[in-house]
Amino acid sequence: MKKLVLIAAMALVSSAAFAQKFAHVNFNELIYLMPEAEQANATMVAAQNEAQEVYQSMMDEYQKKVTEYQQKSSTWTQAIRESKEKEINDVQQRIMEFEQSIQQELSAKQNDLMAPIVQKAQETVTRIAKQGGYIYVFDMGTALYIDETQSTNITREARRALNISDDKSLEALAAQQQAQAQQ
Repeated sequence: MKKLVLIAAMALVSSAAFAQKFAHVNFNELIYLMPEAEQANATMVAAQNEAQEVYQSMMDEYQKKVTEYQQKSSTWTQAIRESKEKEINDVQQRIMEFEQSIQQELSAKQNDLMAPIVQKAQETVTRIAKQGGYIYVFDMGTALYIDETQSTNITREARRALNISDDKSLEALAAQQQAQAQQ
């Protein structure tokens, strides 16, 4: 009888030792709704607007030169026409170079602004996971399947730790951004 009790106790201890706790989190929700993300977004919108103004100015200059060429080229000498064509080609080249460089710069700026936000969210999730004794935390945005009966959703706890108010949602943020884009 003692052997049976000992075996049962060992089985109970070993199953408890192998019990694993899993958690899941909506990481995108965290990073996009953090208060810091709002400021990063405003900075990016300002940079994009400034880039758009420069681009539009370049396009206006190009259009002005093309229009002038179309209207007056028949009265110009060959040397003037060639000079004006070179000016048009130069403006076209500057526009193409600007388009390429501004996309790279805006992408780098986005990465620079988001890096500390992502790091803060990651650190928060890691701290919550360690405190909760979770061995894995899955991102709901990348996981193919999560059995929510065997995994704990720590998104709400992470939101509180990151000072994200309960009334904020990704849907509301998307609607707000859409409204700003239409203005």
